[in-house]
Amino acid sequence: MKLSQFKFKLPDELIALHPAKNRDEARLMILNRKSGEIEHHVFKDVLNYFDDKDVFVFNDTMVFPALLYGNKEKTGAKIEVTLLRELNEDNRLWDVLVDPARKIRIGNKLYFGDDDSMVAEVIDNTTSRGRTLRFLFDGSHEDFKKTLFDLGQTPIPPYLRAFRESEADDVERYQTIFAKNEGAIVAPAAGLHFSRELMKRMEIKGIDAGFLTLHSGLGNFREIDVEDLTKHKMDSEQMYVGNEVAELVNNAKDNKHKICAVGTSVMRAIETTVSTDGHLKPFSGWTNKFIFPPYDFTVTDSMITNFHLPMSTMLMLTAAFGDYDQVMEAYNVAIKEKYQFGAYGDAMLII
Repeated sequence: MKLSQFKFKLPDELIALHPAKNRDEARLMILNRKSGEIEHHVFKDVLNYFDDKDVFVFNDTMVFPALLYGNKEKTGAKIEVTLLRELNEDNRLWDVLVDPARKIRIGNKLYFGDDDSMVAEVIDNTTSRGRTLRFLFDGSHEDFKKTLFDLGQTPIPPYLRAFRESEADDVERYQTIFAKNEGAIVAPAAGLHFSRELMKRMEIKGIDAGFLTLHSGLGNFREIDVEDLTKHKMDSEQMYVGNEVAELVNNAKDNKHKICAVGTSVMRAIETTVSTDGHLKPFSGWTNKFIFPPYDFTVTDSMITNFHLPMSTMLMLTAAFGDYDQVMEAYNVAIKEKYQFGAYGDAMLII
């Protein structure tokens, strides 16, 4: 497959700038892979397609306030820093992205907060944009993290920040209600549609919920710069699949119950850890799994996902699961029907 095959014209007004008033009341398109039939519903109708002992697999990663705005020493130049991952607790070392990168050199100090209460020193240049910062902080690690995160903001996607004036509702809404394990910069968007009421209805209907963790990073929004998709390399992301979810999924598969991946991050995690016999294996480590058509999926038989932006890796995975021609036609229908795209947009269930 070629990058250009995932290019389509998306009107700006169809990019959702804000979440639906209620989590489970976004629109839902149903795409039947066998027939190609398309139906239109409200998201909370999703349970109508599942029964007792079917399994939904969720990503329980938690988005942390990774976006910092600071100033460079002496010049006072404004610097945007995105925290990626903590490297060393004792030395307060973090991998970060900085923008604009050209203004930052090893040895530079950066100041954060209205009173410059947090100071960091650049100690390494790892990539064209990446850096390692050592935060200069006296106190416990707990106090350091609290101070750092108090200064940080929710790292909503770049395409949202370009259009938005206020980010007041993002602290709550750019987070799933079951978020537990801190480490993501990108929220698992499909999971944002699940409300407490919907989860309770799932439980009453006997649908099981399994949870794995994949800490989605900014690589999800990085532009692909090669036409031949086999040459694209995904950024590595940390993930964890425990015994409990593996057993839940494998039992459902062996007993011929439906298994639904809630989001592309869940699908990537599952396909990273699947064994040759089609069962899920416990796993703790990293993945740079890149899925695009054609691809054989061996565990799940359905997937919930948002409507993605053109030429994104999430769209490519969706097309691999739902059939390229059918998914692209569904996207044409979505545009005609004015579905909302992006992290705060509407959803699709592929069955």
